[in-house]
Amino acid sequence: MTSGRGALTALHLFLVWAVMTAVVPALGFGLLAAAWGGGAGALLLVLALGVPLTVALLTAAGQPAKTLVPLCGSPRRRWGWAVLVFVPGTIGVLAGLAAYGGDVDLGSAGARITLTGVPYAVAAAFFVPSRWVRSGALAVLAAGVAYGGYIGPAQAQQRQHAAEVAQYREKPELLYLGAAPPGMHVSRAELGPASFLVDYRPLREGYELGYVDLVVRSPFTPSPGCPATAEKGVTCTVDAHRETVTVRDLSGGAREVTLTRRHRNTEFEVNSQTLDEPGLRHLLDTLHPLSDAELGELMREKKIDHGF
Repeated sequence: MTSGRGALTALHLFLVWAVMTAVVPALGFGLLAAAWGGGAGALLLVLALGVPLTVALLTAAGQPAKTLVPLCGSPRRRWGWAVLVFVPGTIGVLAGLAAYGGDVDLGSAGARITLTGVPYAVAAAFFVPSRWVRSGALAVLAAGVAYGGYIGPAQAQQRQHAAEVAQYREKPELLYLGAAPPGMHVSRAELGPASFLVDYRPLREGYELGYVDLVVRSPFTPSPGCPATAEKGVTCTVDAHRETVTVRDLSGGAREVTLTRRHRNTEFEVNSQTLDEPGLRHLLDTLHPLSDAELGELMREKKIDHGF
């Protein structure tokens, strides 16, 4: 390609980009305003007027390339060229909007407006009779597909994951986890405004019965102790380790055991009808701050969420 044809090609693609960068966002805002204010009828009216006007402006942008692009050689053929550029270019814009709706980072508002004309310039480049220009357009198209379909969504997922981790880490004093009792696993965890709840259930949940509940919270009372008035069927004691042990008699001879322990300004409570006092005490002994690996595993398995 000679320098003269190269300059003409650059001017041609720049004009296509500039015209569509100016027109397409205006058309989009017009469609949005029409749909918001006038419903489907107004939307169709703006669409019926805006699309032909956009194609007409694109046809005018192809005028300087009548000696460069064969399809731009006559007014009638330029209309056909404009339609052939408008359709795939608009598909590219819609694909970009879908990617942006999926949290793919497309830069600032100004950058997104600037990118609006790129799909049309790429589409126009395929009609330029130059192997290098078409190869460049194909490379830009491949890069856009790779970023919008793979790289961008992966980065968006990483940002979302980091934001969720930061949200959980806002309350590190509550995020504690103990080793699951034998035959059990963490079934669910929930971080509330002032507490962290962990449910331990059998590995074969649904086939085997049993549970252990862990609650991490700020203490309700200044010091550990039993209620002043005991409930019927409830035994409460405070042992030498300042742990509160509550045993509640249930119907059918079952018992619910609750152990409460304090560490600095945090209170830990475990209770179960199936695990005895030594087992619950072992769980309390294994309590430790929730590690990044454990938090990541709970998030991947969708076992943790926020309660409100």
